[in-house]
Amino acid sequence: MMNPNKEMELNEKDELLNNESATNLQEETGTMSANDMQADNVADKKNNLQKKYDELNDSHLRLMAEFDNYRKRTLREKAELIKSGGETVLTGLLPVIDDLERAMQTVRTAEDVDAVKEGVELIYNKFITYLGQQGVKSIQAIGEPFDTEKFEAVAIIPASDDNQKGKVIDSVQTGYTLYDKVIRHAKVVVGE
Repeated sequence: MMNPNKEMELNEKDELLNNESATNLQEETGTMSANDMQADNVADKKNNLQKKYDELNDSHLRLMAEFDNYRKRTLREKAELIKSGGETVLTGLLPVIDDLERAMQTVRTAEDVDAVKEGVELIYNKFITYLGQQGVKSIQAIGEPFDTEKFEAVAIIPASDDNQKGKVIDSVQTGYTLYDKVIRHAKVVVGE
């Protein structure tokens, strides 16, 4: 038989071990539920991030498609403008052509040369007025200092006086600008 004191000590040890096991089991259960909660949080975050990614990706794809449609539409509009842009200009020239046709018929049968000259001058003035409405202006050359941006020198002649040196003495062909951009240089004679 065992000593009652030893038996009591053993009982106390068993009780302590049982208490420790129960505490460890509770801690493990608490730890497991914390791990489960953490795993659930990670899964929720992952799902939220996946949803945000899907939304952003969808938005990006829609934006790309919208931009592509815009680009194609703009190219079509530009092509249409280029194709029909000259229509307005040409439509404005038709009355001048009509006047020239009438003038040519009149020249064939006219006996009054002064009337023909006057008619041609009217047509010329009408044409110049139309060009002015379209932004085309002639470049004034004679007496101006020679400027390579506006003029093309076709000849250089000795100047009769010092005031004409480096200036345009004569214009062989008129130059034109379109809204201040030179579209044809004036061909000029320059004094040296």
